Amino acid sequence: MDAAAVTVLAYALYYRRHHRRDLLFAYVALNAGIFAVVSLLLVQRVDLAVGFGLFGVLSIIRLRSNEITQGEIAYYFTAIALGLVNALAAGWPLTALVLDAVLLGVIYVADHPRLLGRTRRRVVTLDVVHADPRALRADLESRLRVPVLECAVQEVDYVRDTMVVDVRYREAREGRSAALPRPGRCHAGAGRPA
Repeated sequence: MDAAAVTVLAYALYYRRHHRRDLLFAYVALNAGIFAVVSLLLVQRVDLAVGFGLFGVLSIIRLRSNEITQGEIAYYFTAIALGLVNALAAGWPLTALVLDAVLLGVIYVADHPRLLGRTRRRVVTLDVVHADPRALRADLESRLRVPVLECAVQEVDYVRDTMVVDVRYREAREGRSAALPRPGRCHAGAGRPA
């Protein structure tokens, strides 16, 4: 059941939507490793807190990478949960099957492209510093040619006259020009003057 569940998670859901082969392999390997170790801990009657602590430390170290998005972290945690569920509930196959279905169903729905698929995030470096949030939003919409939903200034460099902005926007549908929504929010956020 664990092999089937992680195959659905890694191949049918993650890879078909995000196309990162390296993380697909990581999810399968992580799941198999957790399943094997938890199964061994149960057979040897070792305190489960030791196993959970070990995987917690390994996950924190691996997930500190800047190349992994929050969505990919969700797949990581689901791979971990599937391994734990299937190892701990080995004596209750129906319970494991139901929990596998619930976890996979949540990921399927929460990461479905039709749910929030047109909303995107991009970090943009501008060659100008805007003091007025409305001017910043207008400049971003002009450059990106999409409606900006929200933006937050991350860094301002007055020496080089640049600013780094985290932008959330809605993609235009193919063949249609995007109608601008109500004005979004642009704020200084945690901007650090350089």
